[in-house]
Amino acid sequence: MPAVSRVLLVYPDRVGASMGGVGIRAVELGHALGERLGAQVTIAAAEHDGGDVGLPVSLYAPHAPAALDELVATADLIVAQPAWPAVMRRLRHARARLVFDLYDPELFGTLQHFADRDPRLRRLMGAFARDRLVAALRCADHVACANERQRDLWLGALLAEGQVTPERYDADPTLRSLVDVVAYGVPSQRPAPSSDDPRARLGIAPDDEMVLWNGGLWSWLDAPTAIRAIAALRERRPRVRLVFMGASSAAPARRAAAEARALARDLGLLGDGVVFNDAWVPYHERAQWLRTADCALSTHVDHLETRFSSRTRLLDCFWAGLPPVCTEGDELAARIARDDLGAVVPPRDPAAVAAGLERVLDRGRAAYAEGLAGAAADLAWPRVVEPIVRWMDGPPPRSARGGGGRPAERVRAAVYRAGAGALAALPMAAPRLR
Repeated sequence: MPAVSRVLLVYPDRVGASMGGVGIRAVELGHALGERLGAQVTIAAAEHDGGDVGLPVSLYAPHAPAALDELVATADLIVAQPAWPAVMRRLRHARARLVFDLYDPELFGTLQHFADRDPRLRRLMGAFARDRLVAALRCADHVACANERQRDLWLGALLAEGQVTPERYDADPTLRSLVDVVAYGVPSQRPAPSSDDPRARLGIAPDDEMVLWNGGLWSWLDAPTAIRAIAALRERRPRVRLVFMGASSAAPARRAAAEARALARDLGLLGDGVVFNDAWVPYHERAQWLRTADCALSTHVDHLETRFSSRTRLLDCFWAGLPPVCTEGDELAARIARDDLGAVVPPRDPAAVAAGLERVLDRGRAAYAEGLAGAAADLAWPRVVEPIVRWMDGPPPRSARGGGGRPAERVRAAVYRAGAGALAALPMAAPRLR
């Protein structure tokens, strides 16, 4: 393997004590790559809340990223998400091996996030998201994604962009040397016991059945179906409680939470059958919430974000041995159904959700423990980074690190450069918290 002494992860999110999915992935990839490659790892993040993540953190501004210059110049391997033009120019000229992490199909979230906004703004932000993706595909040495369904999506995008060349095909007909699955992982160690008791804090009795929504509320999820399912289930199991674990201050989360609260109030469930935790649970405190619940619940609607998503909240359920009930449509749901790790239900069907919850609660956590432990072992972070380790063990790719782009892309890049300061004040893309 070529010597890899410095690894840089460039993720425009917050890291620290309270992290969402993007920040968590940056931190956990950093630890796993440092261990596997024996390298010094630095995380370049847009925000650091001061919490210790066990790795050096360097802050940069996505629209004024001069702080990246020295880090990029000295790195041997850079793992980054598709970036705005100011960052992309720096990455394009790096001497390092360049991996773009496309585990989050940002464009689909952007379309949903701006669904109720000015149509002109929605089109512009969608176009910017596409430009970032295309720029990443053109200059990536390698592309990482979260599952095989996403891999098919990005292979199609690479084909459309002319990146599946005869030379690349002849060198590797599978193209796994170009794009491969680096799944969202889980810690290698099982959750440690804790004296913290979320049930007592929320007024939930030890003999209540606690159904945990272990993540944020977002417009592309379907909290109303979950709440209506609890209303139906409580007619047969009056001690069942639905707990929404996390609250975010981002606009789409506030709207979704307000709608969920209003529905719970209308159904007479607020504060009793449906309980809202009004703070984001710090990353290292999530285990006790997962350990104390009886099952988890994740419902969503049927759209493109669902088909190509990686529901990171479900992975924590595998890690903690908590059987989930979830809506069908994505790859993790297919695995849950195939391996009997919980229950999978149709979208927008409260009766089916209630029935799925009842089946899982009747069987109990112990019935699912062995299967969930096996799934967690398959997805341990040191294991899922194997494709990146393999890439670094191979010969340097012949990436064109292409720039330029189509005329419309160049026009938008010019608009971006002229208005980067004002753009920084906008919600640039769908917030990507768990």
